[in-house]
Parts: sequence; C-alpha cells; structure tokens
Amino acid sequence: MKKLILSLAVLMIAVCSFAQTPAPATAAPATPVVKGEDLIKFEEVVHDFGKIKQGVPVTYDFVFKNISKQTVVIESATASCGCTTPVKPEQPIAKGKSDKIKAGFNAASPSPFDKTIYVKVSGATMPMEIKIKGEVLSADAYAAYEAGKKQGK
Repeated sequence: MKKLILSLAVLMIAVCSFAQTPAPATAAPATPVVKGEDLIKFEEVVHDFGKIKQGVPVTYDFVFKNISKQTVVIESATASCGCTTPVKPEQPIAKGKSDKIKAGFNAASPSPFDKTIYVKVSGATMPMEIKIKGEVLSADAYAAYEAGKKQGK
C-alpha cells in the first residue's frame, strides 16, 4: 500500500511539473555594449621593464588617444595589487587628443612580476586592461646582471 501511495505521489508531481507552461519572456531593450577600445586607443597595452633592481621604483607612461566622436573621461585606473600605483588624468580628454596613465611599480621584493591595471572609461561597459611586467633582482643579482651586460653576455 505504501508503494502504491508513493508511486501515485511521484506520478502526480511529474504530471504537475510537465503541465506547467513557461511564462512568455519579455524582451528587455538591448543595451549596446560599448568597449573602452571603441573610445580610446593605447599606443602600447603591455610594457616590459625587463630586469630592475630591488628597492628602485620604476614608472611608465601609457599614452592613449581619444578616438571617439566626443570628450571622454577616465573614471578610474585601479591596480591588481598595492605594489602598482596608476595615476589617471583628472581632466576630460577632447576628441582626437592624447593623454597618459602613469604606472608606477615599487619593486619591493625580488621576483618576476606581471601586474594589471584596469582602466574604466566613461560610457564603456567594461574596463580596459593595461599591463606591466618584468623581473625584480636583488642588489647582488642586479650587479651581476649589469656586469654580464657590460661583458657582452
């Protein structure tokens, strides 16, 4: 008797679940996807510092041009970690004009690095990415590296 009641209950649940019709989907107005690359163009999106000495901070200017038909604003430039310090322009950039984002790296610990800076452009739905990379060498390792370069190795 228990098996019969259990079987009927399972059958009723199956019938009820298949009898449901999905609600008609209402189409939301499509939001156009605007990429940062449609608004500004960087001359270079990856910069390799090569080998740098530990404790000696380095910087690089990522130059970009406003390729849109209007003035753009760099809303934010944020780094993937605290060892990288991006500085964005505070003023709007007129169409056809260029500006820069300065990327600083503190080179505190010896190791290879690959850091990302996320650049949010007003009007773009997703941030752009620019990267810095290189290798931080200890003072002794850097001295040996420099000596090797002078000897042509």
